[in-house]
Order: sequence, then structure tokens, then C-alpha cells
Amino acid sequence: MPKFDDNGLMVGVATDARDGEVLMIAFLNAEALAKTRESGFAHFYSRSRGKLWMKGETSGHVLRVQEILVDCDQDALVMKVVPEGPACHTGARSCFYRRLEGDGLAPREEP
Repeated sequence: MPKFDDNGLMVGVATDARDGEVLMIAFLNAEALAKTRESGFAHFYSRSRGKLWMKGETSGHVLRVQEILVDCDQDALVMKVVPEGPACHTGARSCFYRRLEGDGLAPREEP
């Protein structure tokens, strides 16, 4: 089973089940993982707000989880998901919509 760190958290990477693009990274605690498994929708734990949240609970842009993979050390997850709308709160398809360029950030080309 997955192993949580001393704070009761682990990293979760959400990738598009169709093309493998990394959509977002967030933390999960045991409750978030259980809710994700029960509901089929990605749930996470917000460190800044100190609470459980479901991706899309306000925007409607949920992530339907197709498969959950656990890494070799059992301390990180990859969730293969089907996004219903943009994954990023900015409206971008992925939270990784910029690239490092010189001393700044530049928009990346969409896949």
C-alpha cells in the first residue's frame, strides 16, 4: 500500500489517460486517497488551507480517475485521468503551461 510521509502526505501526479500529458501535481493524505478510490474522482489535500478538496468541486472541471499507479518506493502516485475541462485554475489545460526561458517564463507550445 502507499506510504505517506511524516506529515501524512504523498505527492500525486495527474496525467491525461489519453496522451500522458502531466496535468497537475498535488498532495494526498489517506482520506484524499480513500475518497478518490471510492468516488472515481481525484481528491487532494490542500496544505495551505489544511483541508481535503475534490478537483473541480467549484469549477466543475473534475478529473475522472481511470487508474492509480504507485511508484517503487510506494511514496508517490500517478493518477491517469480523463479531465472534464482545464486542469489548471488559470483555465489552462495543464498547470504546466509555461517553460523556463532565460531568466523568465514563456508560454509553452500546446501539444
